[in-house]
Amino acid sequence: MDGESIRVTRSVAIPVSEIQLRFSRSSGPGGQHAQRTESRVEAVFDVEASSALTPAQKRRVVARAGPVLRAVAQDERSQWRNRELAAERLVSALREALRVERRRVPTRPPAAANERRLEEKRRRGERKRLRRPPD
Repeated sequence: MDGESIRVTRSVAIPVSEIQLRFSRSSGPGGQHAQRTESRVEAVFDVEASSALTPAQKRRVVARAGPVLRAVAQDERSQWRNRELAAERLVSALREALRVERRRVPTRPPAAANERRLEEKRRRGERKRLRRPPD
């Protein structure tokens, strides 16, 4: 989390001050070190209170991911590394929530493909007709 803000997309950068970090003791096995240090990091980002997002972007994120984004990291023994991981996960969740789905442009099959399909149907019908016993 170097610098004053974290770049999410080309047009969106959130200030580091808007990401709240909470620390707690990490779960799982470990020796004395793991039981004493608070290496688990939870990054919390309040979407509605953010000044970095436009109202339209806020509506999109709230609709897709909720009003508060959370990311937890307890993978590493180092609190500093878990801070970085939590921030990366938070940014990727925000990026995914901001992504605009492109509209599908309906396409038509070419006339030649349609003609091939109809010709194949004719051939198949003829083959089946020839299989039938004579009347």
